[in-house]
Amino acid sequence: MSIALAQLAAPLSFDWLEQVVVLNGAIGRLVLACVLGGAVGLDRELHRKAAGVRTNLLICMGSAFFTLLSAVLAGDNGANKGQVASNIVQGIGFLGAGLIIHNRSRINGLTSAASIWVVASIGMACGAGLYAAASVAAVIVIFALEVVGFLERRANLKTYTVMYEVRGQDQTRMLQSILDAMDKAGQRLTGVETDAMGDLHRAWFPLTATKRLHGRFHAELIAGPAIDKLLTFRDLEED
Repeated sequence: MSIALAQLAAPLSFDWLEQVVVLNGAIGRLVLACVLGGAVGLDRELHRKAAGVRTNLLICMGSAFFTLLSAVLAGDNGANKGQVASNIVQGIGFLGAGLIIHNRSRINGLTSAASIWVVASIGMACGAGLYAAASVAAVIVIFALEVVGFLERRANLKTYTVMYEVRGQDQTRMLQSILDAMDKAGQRLTGVETDAMGDLHRAWFPLTATKRLHGRFHAELIAGPAIDKLLTFRDLEED
């Protein structure tokens, strides 16, 4: 029995020299994974997304480490050096699913889920020693998140949600102005909430539309009677 256990434990027994060799090969890969994952995470953090610097950094580094360990544990004569790494995709899928939220007839979190999925692939490339490919992939991801998103908004293709808050003295006329502006924009008023503080009345509601439509709707509200002040807030749940 002891001989059998020794044979089973042999592939996982590394002497000091072997550990040093693995460490020397791992340092650069793990550090680069942290840098690239952190860069993507910083972009998401600046946009106040749930998956920020720490999340993307840890996912990228963890994927790199699993990829590295997969080959190390398989050994030189191992038939399947990607056995451990192959499970990263499924694991990231479960993590990404937790970021996707269905709220108010909208689906949020798809971009965040996709970003951590691709960050995991960048980490795997780092773990495999494909430094140039990992760096190029990270640049493409940041380009897609920033430049492509900007072009979508400029081309009036991207819809996003803005929370509008109007304030005035006459709630009935104020709500009528909101309805008139929504009618002209061809939108349906949903989720409106109101409250009052003395003589001041407030009403707030979300609107999902393109940049051009938001601009027209904002102008209509400003010109509406009984609206003394208009505030807008970008929906923090918006991806």
